[in-house]
Amino acid sequence: MNSSNIKPYSKAIVKLLKGIVEKDDAVWNEVLSYQSDIQDYIAVMGLELIVKKDEGFAFVKQFKLDDDKTMNMVSRRQYGFEVSVMLIVLRQILEDFDSNPTMQATDKYVTASEIKEETEMFLPTSYNKVKFEKELDSNIDKIVKFGYLIEPKHQEGEKRYKIHRIIKEKITLDDLLDFKNQLNSYDAGNEPI
Repeated sequence: MNSSNIKPYSKAIVKLLKGIVEKDDAVWNEVLSYQSDIQDYIAVMGLELIVKKDEGFAFVKQFKLDDDKTMNMVSRRQYGFEVSVMLIVLRQILEDFDSNPTMQATDKYVTASEIKEETEMFLPTSYNKVKFEKELDSNIDKIVKFGYLIEPKHQEGEKRYKIHRIIKEKITLDDLLDFKNQLNSYDAGNEPI
């Protein structure tokens, strides 16, 4: 392969295949400028380019096939119960924030204490809350690693995490409703999630 095959958007594609491209990434302008070319290129792999210009990020997701399955090009993660509940809570917090027209800020920040407090309200009454509290920091670290929370670079006092807007793309309002129904079923003593 010679270098004449390398396209001006090749680095952008590599970065997109690895994860989220943020507006401050070096390849952001290439994503915007070559959006159509990038889409044509990755469509062959069963992927779709999603650009949220106003929110400042882009990512790829898999096309659904006729039987509602995908080609498994993007890895799916098993989050575990606690992390799943925390993600649902973070998504709900962001939804509430976006629904409040009096807010001037565009980004929503939360502390570990707020995440803990909000998540505990969603945990079934029979759930081991001591275990949840003991694993809270490591679960928050996992959520940061997955890209749903952004850790502050420098901050005094308790850390405030920014909720990344990709969470709205990955966890839909239907997912919120389904999960709440499952939690109610779990709390009522039916089969666990």
